[in-house]
Amino acid sequence: MVLLFGISGGEIFLVLLFVLVFFGADKIPGIARTMGRTIRQVKDATNDIQRDIQKSANQVKDQVKDTLDQQNDDRA
Repeated sequence: MVLLFGISGGEIFLVLLFVLVFFGADKIPGIARTMGRTIRQVKDATNDIQRDIQKSANQVKDQVKDTLDQQNDDRA
């Protein structure tokens, strides 16, 4: 059974066991919170970048459309 990124359930269990042994049960909630915040920040940054690219692409598209409209008006 493949869950995420080609990682099976057994592999996830092994990783979780390693994390438990390496960090200890008392630090896992803090690590999870930090990872959650980091993932949220990356998602927010990605969304901001996508929004900026889309905005720029729309501006260029509008400029090209305006230029083509002006050329068509000049020919008429």
